[in-house]
Amino acid sequence: MKKLIITAAISGAEVTKEMNPAVPYTIEEIVKEAKSAHDAGAAVIHLHVRWDDGTPTQDKGRFKEAMEAIKAVCPEVIILPSTGGAVGMSAEERLQPIDLKPEIATLDCGTCNFGGDDIFVNTEKMNIQFAKKMKEMGVKPELEVFEKGMIDNALKLYKKGLLDGPLHFNIVLGVNGAMSATPRDLVYMVESLPKDSTWCATGIGKNEFDLAAVAMVMGGNVRVGFEDNLYLEKGILAKNNGELVEKVVQLANILKRDIATPADARRILGL
Repeated sequence: MKKLIITAAISGAEVTKEMNPAVPYTIEEIVKEAKSAHDAGAAVIHLHVRWDDGTPTQDKGRFKEAMEAIKAVCPEVIILPSTGGAVGMSAEERLQPIDLKPEIATLDCGTCNFGGDDIFVNTEKMNIQFAKKMKEMGVKPELEVFEKGMIDNALKLYKKGLLDGPLHFNIVLGVNGAMSATPRDLVYMVESLPKDSTWCATGIGKNEFDLAAVAMVMGGNVRVGFEDNLYLEKGILAKNNGELVEKVVQLANILKRDIATPADARRILGL
């Protein structure tokens, strides 16, 4: 099998310090969490940014500040900014980080419920807008898919020439309002991808490590981090993102998956 690419989603837009005091808001805190994850084995840092009071933002200047600060301490790490932002943000607001020309960034491929009254809106026109912008700026999309229809949406973009192959997907399962996170669901999603695709699995909440183990056995890659799950195990909050990455590395050692360096990850993902 190819080496295992571990992505650490270190902050997200929805989790707060009230949920776990280690959730990073400030640039200093974001850098500390990125370094903890990278030192533990993460080749990729999936980045959301906040203002110092914790308010999520897609401000291009804030992303630039965070990315430069992370690179100062982790020069080889791949930084994968979010264009998902937070629920309720406009497409133009969400797209700001693409102007910084990162190697790779997220492209959410469909609309879904996000629990309660929240709806994460990604219309067909938005998908086209995001894909065009990323192609124009030379940014590889990580195609975020929460259920099978979103894979179909991504393939429509590909057929229109708005995406270049091979495609890379992040299969996000267990969101409250979208597809569940069983091994059956992951197998179904992976079997729906083009054969030359690369892919990562993200299990939300209690599903994080179970789904990671299944993904590793299947030859896929794994995302963990505070954005998706705040607990090392039931009832025990993780002290930092590094602890979550370390647990994945332990699983990988048991399952005989070597860990990818950032250089390995760039080669595997075609960056």
